[in-house]
Amino acid sequence: MPRAFLLAELLLLFVALPLAYRFSPVHIPALPTLWLVALYALFQLLRRPAFDRARLSRLAALRPRLVSIVGVFVLGAFMLWLGVHRFAPPLEWGLLREHPTFWAVVMVVYPIFSVYPQGVLYRAFFFERYAPLFPGRWAMIVASAFAFAFLHIIFRNSLAVALTFLGGLLFAARYAQTRSLLASSFEHALYGCWLFTVGLGPFFYHGTIESVSSAISR
Repeated sequence: MPRAFLLAELLLLFVALPLAYRFSPVHIPALPTLWLVALYALFQLLRRPAFDRARLSRLAALRPRLVSIVGVFVLGAFMLWLGVHRFAPPLEWGLLREHPTFWAVVMVVYPIFSVYPQGVLYRAFFFERYAPLFPGRWAMIVASAFAFAFLHIIFRNSLAVALTFLGGLLFAARYAQTRSLLASSFEHALYGCWLFTVGLGPFFYHGTIESVSSAISR
């Protein structure tokens, strides 16, 4: 496939679409939009004879790295909690305290309907489709992380972009290491669920950043 076409597609999917969503004058549901783009990515993956479909699952790759994944997560989770506790105590455990039933629903629904489609798009598809544009493992990992972080401009706060860039590096590196979307998505789900649990959820969904600012200032 011509490099010019790949570059144009990349700019459309990973730059133009987030910008259009961010500045759209009308509200567009985020998850259905993600699913549509992820379905396009999945279609393109499955129609490539050379694509190893086992990468979309490969449970065996998760087991030997489970201790490493959980160990890094424990350290990261502690640092995130410490940040909330120190700088935004009114938000600490907010969703769990105030809406425990909704929190439980998020813990189940979020990994399936948000994390995995993001993994299809920003790991499996990105790595397979744009390898000619980013020669070398770390170039691909950094490019994937930048694209993943840029998506989060839709939440209109710099914290979401910064945290997802760091997370994007970790999740892309895990995918590059394991060639398992399941392993990468499991790690992604751990951090995402923790963000909602510890109190940072308002930075990762729409229409709440003003309430966050007022809560912190109280």
